[in-house]
Amino acid sequence: MAIALRNRWRRQLVSEDLREEIYPKNIIMIGPTGVGKTEIARRLAKLCQAPFVKVEASKFTEVGYVGRDVDSMIRDLVEAAISLVREEETEKVRARAAEIAEDRLVEILSGHPPNPRPASPFGFAAPPPPATPRLGDSEREKLRSQLRAGTLDDQYIEVDVSETGVTFLRNFSGQGMEEIGVNLQDLFKNMPGFNKTRKQRVKVPEALRILTEEEAGKLVDPDRINREALRRAETTGIVFIDEIDKIASREGPRAGPDVSREGVQRDILPIVEGSTVNTKYGSVKTDHMLFIAAGAFHVSKPSDLIPELQGRFPIRVELEPLTGDDLVRILREPKNSLIRQYIALLATEGINLQFADDAILEIAKTAETVNGRTQNIGARRLHTILERLLDEVSFSASEMANRTVRIDAAYVRDRLSEIVKDEDLSRYIL
Repeated sequence: MAIALRNRWRRQLVSEDLREEIYPKNIIMIGPTGVGKTEIARRLAKLCQAPFVKVEASKFTEVGYVGRDVDSMIRDLVEAAISLVREEETEKVRARAAEIAEDRLVEILSGHPPNPRPASPFGFAAPPPPATPRLGDSEREKLRSQLRAGTLDDQYIEVDVSETGVTFLRNFSGQGMEEIGVNLQDLFKNMPGFNKTRKQRVKVPEALRILTEEEAGKLVDPDRINREALRRAETTGIVFIDEIDKIASREGPRAGPDVSREGVQRDILPIVEGSTVNTKYGSVKTDHMLFIAAGAFHVSKPSDLIPELQGRFPIRVELEPLTGDDLVRILREPKNSLIRQYIALLATEGINLQFADDAILEIAKTAETVNGRTQNIGARRLHTILERLLDEVSFSASEMANRTVRIDAAYVRDRLSEIVKDEDLSRYIL
């Protein structure tokens, strides 16, 4: 995975005539559930700030059937790229937008909101409201200093908020009709009277946030965002196709009608090979996108895929099931590990939750044992183990404020030993 990502960067540095001939080496990941296939792809995309989308191959159907068409995965990727680039561009102008929003808020607080004169229904401008004495520069600066100091945070003011009323279009655009719904929504946006605003009474900090977002939207160039997003989707986009083993044709005689697994594979093939997909933002080429397929392949094998699709995933990565040592590292090392999550959650109610080292070892050992006896679901087993372990503390947290709860190996064995011994019961609880 690291080599594939590094090659994406190297490709950007070679000469332009050779760059177009260098195609990404797509990857197929084979391993049981819960070993981190999706997490690896998601983390890599986040590290390199690449547009990323995760899709399930089992949700797609062959052309002619009711369901999502395979082109929708590319449209989802472009939407992810648009959101990514818009967030980056907005962050660049956020400081300037905050200044403009602060000026607008001072005008509103001083009684001079910069609103245009409303037009009367007869076609001519309505008479201006009676003038109020305008504040001087010293009063405005005093108001600005109060705003920055937070002394006006409890004051309510009215701001104009844009209102869109096309929620029915989202329901109208069902499976296989994504683009129709989007285009209809854009059509209605251009109609007169569609973009309405309404008055909303909010506190000053919320009004400043609303005005900042509005001004930031005015400062960014939507055409530039679209161009950059399309370029980034084409050159650095990553499409993660999960559950690809579900569309592999199983060996042996088929009982009853098949759900056209080979048809879905043949529809995915041109996308992976390189084709042009039309989106609402323009045409997108898939030639240099990185496709990562993943599946457990419990019943079928990668060789059950059609040969053409196999050839488009030249790199095969086999992931081994997680061991007890891996589970210990998962509980200890990540910044957002489950242990830290539970400590933070219970700290909100005044409970100081502490995990001893032997408790973490015992939790990992229990998870490994249950995975071996029942279905192996990898690191996801830690969720069920910890929920069962801490259910009594979580339920009684409101009555245990300002207390320290220490979890050690004996506590873990006491809470989980009976369930681990009873294999039939652990199938349901753990």
